[in-house]
Amino acid sequence: MENLSITTQLLRMSKFPFIQRYMLKKVDSHLYTIIVEDDKRNLHSVKMRKYHFISAMMHSAMKNVRKGRISTYAIQRLNEVLVENAFFKAPEEMKQAKDAFKNKFGYDAPSFITLSPTQACNLKCTGCYASSDPHAKATLAYSVVDRLISEVHTSFGSRFITISGGEPFLYQSEGHTLIDLFDKYKDMFFLIYTNGTLITRELAHELARVGNATPAISVEGFEKETNERRGNNVHRRILEAFDNLRKEGVPFGISVTASNNNIQTLLQDKFYEYYFDQQGATYMWQFHFFPIGRGKEQFDLMLNPADRLKLYEMWEKQITEKKHCIADFWNSGVLTCGCIAYGGNRGYLYIDWNGNIMPCVFVPYYQHNIIDLYNSGKDLTYALQSDFMKNGRKWQQEYGLSNQKAPNNWLMPCSIRDHYDNFRKNILTSEVRGENQEAQEILDDPLYYEKLDSFDKELEKLSDPVWKSKYLNQP
Repeated sequence: MENLSITTQLLRMSKFPFIQRYMLKKVDSHLYTIIVEDDKRNLHSVKMRKYHFISAMMHSAMKNVRKGRISTYAIQRLNEVLVENAFFKAPEEMKQAKDAFKNKFGYDAPSFITLSPTQACNLKCTGCYASSDPHAKATLAYSVVDRLISEVHTSFGSRFITISGGEPFLYQSEGHTLIDLFDKYKDMFFLIYTNGTLITRELAHELARVGNATPAISVEGFEKETNERRGNNVHRRILEAFDNLRKEGVPFGISVTASNNNIQTLLQDKFYEYYFDQQGATYMWQFHFFPIGRGKEQFDLMLNPADRLKLYEMWEKQITEKKHCIADFWNSGVLTCGCIAYGGNRGYLYIDWNGNIMPCVFVPYYQHNIIDLYNSGKDLTYALQSDFMKNGRKWQQEYGLSNQKAPNNWLMPCSIRDHYDNFRKNILTSEVRGENQEAQEILDDPLYYEKLDSFDKELEKLSDPVWKSKYLNQP
């Protein structure tokens, strides 16, 4: 069955629900074949979670097309720029770049980067990992951002970029904004983490025009939880952003930080029904509050291991029974076969507004800076060869990538949050520095070390039986 022709047929039949449902079943069957039956490397339960996630993504998108919330043009562009390039008919230049990278370095090129081009933000959310500040001036020059994206495109063979912040839509440099980047790199797809308050009808129209960008808008729950963390009336402005995006046919998602303040809300079906079914979100990214940076003193906001497992069960229910496309940065580790930091496991790197190159948004330590590398005649790939990055990739291999039929517990995939003792002893090196003063101070804080290590041991005790029974089929 031809993948792209099916997508085209689904679009053409989007106004005929009965026919579309029939076609969705056929696509589901084909997805099952290529994800579950054709994959000989992974555990059956791992493959099933991957299948359910991709199927949920398709069902969520087509439901919103059918309801007129996403334009057919947006879906066509999504298919052309992301789905086709990433999964089915990648251009020859992409394949050549990926092959050249692997031949030179001995491992697969990163699939994407996350880039925070500016620290500036119009909000000041409690416990923000970015320590964002409305008065912050730290911003990467457009020429540096442009070169970075070009390098990811050419050297990595990637066609996907995540933009974070600060607030990305505040980015301005050398007479350019993000829209200029989207226009220039028409064959790349951009996911933008945003607070949503700047998405006017005009900006939504521009996003519809370029067709290769989707905003993931941050919420904390319903109105009460969102306003408590993000500020008065923020939720109302988010609803206005949703409306603007729906009217312009732009697919959007939500981004949620799970914490002790909103865990009870996130364990209720009505939360997901509200944002997916009523508001028209196509996808959801979920993160767990992690006390790094400015939030290091706020362990009271961090989920306890028992609640984290409850959230895992809710994730499974939503993607399998409800067909809601949700990825949880920690609980969905099976989707990516574990940790995707350090530029390994076909994963990613993070570059902040100062140009510091880090393994992950949640690993606030760096050895190299992209501006310094460019000024010395080097490039982004140079940073990947540090001992810090190599140690992380080595751990990924040992933890499960090298033996995907019997990996270690991928319900604990994170190198820093779930294995803090190992991170400090075997991954972190003496050459690295904290992204900010708080991250540096954490390294000399025995209480911080003790709290995270205690969390990890409790999580292991609770999650190992689940991992063994659900994935390894052990009693």
